Amino acid sequence: MKKLVNDVHEVVKETLEGFGLAHADLVTVHLDPDFVTRATPKEEGKVALVSGGGSGHEPLHAGYVGLGMLDAAVPGAVFTSPTPDPILEATKAADHGAGVLHIVKNYTGDVLNFETAAELAEMEDIRVTSVVVNDDVAVEDSLYTAGRRGVAGTILVEKIAGASAERGDDLDTVTAIATKVNASMRSMGLALGPCTVPHAGKPSFDLGEDEIEIGIGIHGEPGYRRGAMESVDVLVAELYGKVREDLGLVAGERVVTLVNGMGGTPGSELYICHRALAALLEADGVQIVRSLVGDYVTSLEMPGVSITLLRVDDELLDLFDAPVATPAWK
Repeated sequence: MKKLVNDVHEVVKETLEGFGLAHADLVTVHLDPDFVTRATPKEEGKVALVSGGGSGHEPLHAGYVGLGMLDAAVPGAVFTSPTPDPILEATKAADHGAGVLHIVKNYTGDVLNFETAAELAEMEDIRVTSVVVNDDVAVEDSLYTAGRRGVAGTILVEKIAGASAERGDDLDTVTAIATKVNASMRSMGLALGPCTVPHAGKPSFDLGEDEIEIGIGIHGEPGYRRGAMESVDVLVAELYGKVREDLGLVAGERVVTLVNGMGGTPGSELYICHRALAALLEADGVQIVRSLVGDYVTSLEMPGVSITLLRVDDELLDLFDAPVATPAWK
């Protein structure tokens, strides 16, 4: 294993220290317990958003702390859920008297630990609601979930619900909008190869030289089939077909597209994927109104890509376009 680390047991701590030094104008890093808050807190009386999960998916979640998105993020160990204590401390730090929305990817550990933290926060008179993101259409259950996984679409929930909170909506409204975004999007990804978790020191799975895994999770969980490498057009068509069918997209609708790199695929290849996706949507009479292409929710250095489609109306699009200032989305 060759990685730019000093000590495999200090990866998260040293990452947070570097992250805080690089973005001191936007975020404040707290250690022991580990969480990240906005450098300039939101005004009193506004709803706060807190999210988190295992590290290794950078820039998710800490990269989206700031104006218009999250008030706090809680990183766990690599690919491991944070425990309730740091989630509770982040929730307390983020609260501005109007309640806190927890945005949780659907992984069993994350769900249980955020639930426990919410119960503890309620005991301290902080009202907490939650939205469990489950946008991955690849499999109904996985190694780590009951039901569908929460993957790259999580950032769209964070962006749009964050804009709702920033404009002063109450907790019920922000929660309803986050729920609407989750219900309006679907995602699916593929891997060209594995990643290596630092403390494991070896690839998380094996793939043959010409093999790919379709429907992979962001921790390297198996997808729904393994097959031979194909052209980008063929692969994107398979991802798109599954997503479109599950979302029930029809001609005349509008979507936000997200072509997300898993950490080890260059931007040039992601744009080729977007080219293929745009052609498929145009052929089906679906209009792309906004596009994101890049590494937003990664899986360490895994080569691969996921696509997310979000069906939008005027309300969601206005919130998507609202101002944002975070380390990873400006």
